Amino acid sequence: MASISLQRLIDKMKLTNLTEEVDIKNIRINQPDINRPAIQMTGYFEHYDATRLQIVGFVEYTYMESMSEEQKNEIYAKILDPSTPAFVFCRDLVPDETFKKIAIQNGVPLLSTSKTTSVFMAECIRWLNAKLAPCITVHGVLVDVYGEGVLITGESGIGKSEAALELIKRGHRLVTDDVVEIRKVSEETLIGTAPAITKHFIEIRGIGIVDIKTLFGVSCVKEDQEIDLVIKLSEWSKDVEYDRLGMEEEYTEYLGNKVVCHSIPIRPGRNLAVIVESAAVNHRQKKMGYNAAQELYKRVQASLEKREDE
Repeated sequence: MASISLQRLIDKMKLTNLTEEVDIKNIRINQPDINRPAIQMTGYFEHYDATRLQIVGFVEYTYMESMSEEQKNEIYAKILDPSTPAFVFCRDLVPDETFKKIAIQNGVPLLSTSKTTSVFMAECIRWLNAKLAPCITVHGVLVDVYGEGVLITGESGIGKSEAALELIKRGHRLVTDDVVEIRKVSEETLIGTAPAITKHFIEIRGIGIVDIKTLFGVSCVKEDQEIDLVIKLSEWSKDVEYDRLGMEEEYTEYLGNKVVCHSIPIRPGRNLAVIVESAAVNHRQKKMGYNAAQELYKRVQASLEKREDE
């Protein structure tokens, strides 16, 4: 199960630790869901998921101030569960001494941010969803071509890296070569990233390892990219019938999400970079509502109808 350390969240969101006495070294966040414990402050703990990151906003804080000392001791002892990764107080709000004392006793870190509750929650959920999303690793090259994330796959040695290098020379951006980490951040979106070890490197047979960032500059690399299109490279065979019109989309599936896929046969003399560029622009055009294959079909139908009328 994916997890990230609480320290990474603190560093990313620039949070202030209000309980230095609590050791956070081994505390990890295991799920992207968060919770605002408003109803729990009133004493209702049915279905309370203590393992989520807990967010305290102005509403919760105001109610906490109105509680008697007896209520605080009773509620805080339940809400500050040792399994809770942390409590985050928004708007620079500071917890009362009773809350802080019980939190330290139970080993629950208290953190603070100056951001408003809604802004912090949105940023936190987005970041946690990306970091804790289901992840797989595939063999291929991921390139940003005209803003479209193109995943190039195929057998080893077929020319994926060479095609990526030519695309980079033509002004496009490399995300990762050889190994692509794919994360499912939503039911519609797949994000591809590079492993830390191979980031910005490309392997070219006969030359070796090439550092794209150093050779071509930071404008030619990208940290991550949504995967919009998959191009499968394969050796050309006269026995295989290839799609020549593109009337119907083909799809491939990663982590349950379908992505449009084109199978491209490789023959001597075919410029892969130009083909990939054309596929990316054509895919973008389809998303904007124009389909060249359907337009051709309409013209053919209109021509046939015209002949019949004559």
